[in-house]
Amino acid sequence: MRKIAFVFPGQGAQYVGMGQELAENYPVANEVFENASKAIGYDMKELCFNSSADELKLTEKTQPSILTASIAAYKVLLEKGVKPEAVAGLSLGEYAALVATGVLDFSDAVRVVRQRGKYMQDEVPAGVGGMAAILGLEGALVEEACKETEGVVEPANYNCPGQLVIAGEVKAVELAADKCREKGAKKAVMLPVSAPFHTSMLKGAGVKLAEEFNGVSFSPMTYPVVANVTADYVASHEDVRGLLIDQVSSPVMWENSIKKMVEDGYNTFIEVGPGKALSKFIKKISRDVDIFNVEDIKSLEKTLEKLEA
Repeated sequence: MRKIAFVFPGQGAQYVGMGQELAENYPVANEVFENASKAIGYDMKELCFNSSADELKLTEKTQPSILTASIAAYKVLLEKGVKPEAVAGLSLGEYAALVATGVLDFSDAVRVVRQRGKYMQDEVPAGVGGMAAILGLEGALVEEACKETEGVVEPANYNCPGQLVIAGEVKAVELAADKCREKGAKKAVMLPVSAPFHTSMLKGAGVKLAEEFNGVSFSPMTYPVVANVTADYVASHEDVRGLLIDQVSSPVMWENSIKKMVEDGYNTFIEVGPGKALSKFIKKISRDVDIFNVEDIKSLEKTLEKLEA
């Protein structure tokens, strides 16, 4: 018997045209884009379907656009009768998970993530912070390399076995990446991002985000949600505000989040929204689960067919 979890992607999953097929073929998806445009004050369809990759890379536009495309796909799945029994999202994707489980209103979430993107980008001047992906080295050795390096460099994303992202001051990140290579990393690659996401350098962005939540209502959960910061189920919707503030400057515990769900019997994961990054991570975390993704008509039909089989 299937026990289904929906997972929602984070920044980096965006591409021009995301969500377009679903919006053009499903009124429920089109409505999500319309609602996003009203909430944010510019045409979300124009941004997602017709803008440039460079425009979509601007963090304050990336975040609301991925959230919108993800919730559009989620609404289509619900209309098709596919519901999750738990949800989670990577970084920004946690907001989509919280919309899906009913904790956050979609319009509120779109407005908040636009500001979140702006605060995260503005907190550290361009060129000061950076991130690097470390491949093929166990987490303890990556953590050791960070501790041995002068300056600010910290683990930022525990994505899956053999893939961890570090972030901090550019020079410190480069030095720590060199140390990781010395310790046996297969690869250590600087990422094309301009801020040290999920590190202590972004604490100030969390403070500003806290103010953004004034006036935002947090409602009880429909489905359990696993938080990035703790890799555990959120006990109460009243805890969500604090977890989202902490998430900005804390590492994303994605590998342990998925392991927790697998241990609890979730055997079918559907990545809802643009890209397949999470599907690749989950494949490396567990070989005993089924993984699907829904981002357009073809992937929707394939997922529905497999679920019915």
